[in-house]
Amino acid sequence: MQQPIQSIVIVGGGTAGWLCAGVIAARVQATQANPIAITLIESPNIPTVGVGEGTWPTMRNTLKKMGIRETDFIRECQVSFKQGAKFSRWHTGKTDDEYYHPLILPQGFNRMNLAPHWLTQQNGASFSQTVCPQDVLCENSLAPKLITTPEYQGLANYAYHLDAGAFADFLKRHCTQTLGVRHILDDVASLKDSENGDICALHTENTGEISADLFIDCTGFKSKLIGEHYQVPFKSCEDVLFANTALAVHLPYHHAEDEIASHTISTAQSAGWIWDIGLPTRRGVGHVFSSRYTNRDNAYRELERYAAQSGHNLDSLNVREIPITPGHREKFWVNNCVAVGLSAGFLEPLEASALVLVEISAEFIASQLPANRAAMNSIANRFNRTFRYRWDRIIDFLKLHYMLNERNDSEFWIDNRDKASIPDSLQELLDLWRYQPPWDNDFDHATEVFPAASYQYVLYGMGFKTEPHPAGLHEQQQRMAAQEFAKNQQITHKLCTALPSNRELLKKIHQYGMAPV
Repeated sequence: MQQPIQSIVIVGGGTAGWLCAGVIAARVQATQANPIAITLIESPNIPTVGVGEGTWPTMRNTLKKMGIRETDFIRECQVSFKQGAKFSRWHTGKTDDEYYHPLILPQGFNRMNLAPHWLTQQNGASFSQTVCPQDVLCENSLAPKLITTPEYQGLANYAYHLDAGAFADFLKRHCTQTLGVRHILDDVASLKDSENGDICALHTENTGEISADLFIDCTGFKSKLIGEHYQVPFKSCEDVLFANTALAVHLPYHHAEDEIASHTISTAQSAGWIWDIGLPTRRGVGHVFSSRYTNRDNAYRELERYAAQSGHNLDSLNVREIPITPGHREKFWVNNCVAVGLSAGFLEPLEASALVLVEISAEFIASQLPANRAAMNSIANRFNRTFRYRWDRIIDFLKLHYMLNERNDSEFWIDNRDKASIPDSLQELLDLWRYQPPWDNDFDHATEVFPAASYQYVLYGMGFKTEPHPAGLHEQQQRMAAQEFAKNQQITHKLCTALPSNRELLKKIHQYGMAPV
């Protein structure tokens, strides 16, 4: 029990496995005089899912701490800039029904809550357009920075869209060539337990026995360690989030200079929604739907109509069908084994929560890495509590997008408003927000996966009504709010004048590179 943790084995590659390897290896190299050995075992026979192409702004800091140049990442992973998500036809289903969830906090968010002041305005401008510039930047396909802006810094907050397969390969090269991660291509045949129930070794088909002090399960939906070996139950949330199938396809651009969208486009359908992500050489498009409310043929036809709007014939392209079982394991860390990525769970592609969960899981493991086995149980218990809370809050936030709709054109949207499908924790917040706008104090934890600002963008984008406070708004607060609204207009104009298009900046980065930090 007192023996120091000296070795980690990660089972499974893909984005989850290599992100884990990179985050942990970079951390221990920077903090430990004698870094622990990290080995990643990857099956040569199991393809990765490779659908997730959206990230959060957190990825910038993750890559930076791993010692990766942003220029290299953008050049090698088919990267484009992402500044938020645009939701079309989610509220009423009409053609003019749309709103943004941008990545910039509302103007002056650390000083005051602008939501009550926006609610009293009658000028017809959306909440997001009134409090941040990113609506306009996205509508004009503008980049979040200049070629002279240093790496990982921006004039507007940003994340990335990327090719998941290219990203995994890029991380693999960096981890093995720069961070000293040992890579083994082999299949795990069986697991060997210690007397206390820990995994002490893996038996592989060609390499033989591989032992370690800590094992990380990144085996995807198969969940070979946490699910199959430790039999940790899977908690389905299909009663809350109905989508259980995705049809994914790559749509090429017709012309090399076609605009690259600076945001994820999410367009609601009869029993789900279609994502549309712009990369430098293609668009990643997919239809997420519930088989309880439609069938594959109908879902395919809706995707077909969407693709036809941009002149694409779906029958001539490769459409992949991906089953989804929304939910997560009841525990994520058992004994000396922790699950990260799809092996821990998956909900759906909405709001790109999958990769950020991998990031914060890897960061938790790296920063809280137990000194020895005796310290592991306490850290495992805290990991399980923390991530169960995070999964629950993500479920709440995703459900919020669905249950605020006013559509009556299909049972899918009607049933999403059924209170029986709304978690009590979310309903409690909605009851509160009918009388006061969302704010950070409404949540149990100081650091939330989705901050109060995100709830504001979705709530008021979907037409949610918060009643004015009976005491009214103080005149001084109203003047301050007016100043913040005016400042946002000034910033918006300045950025629109200065910023290049998404494609223009990406071309310059490929040609010249960015200034290193």
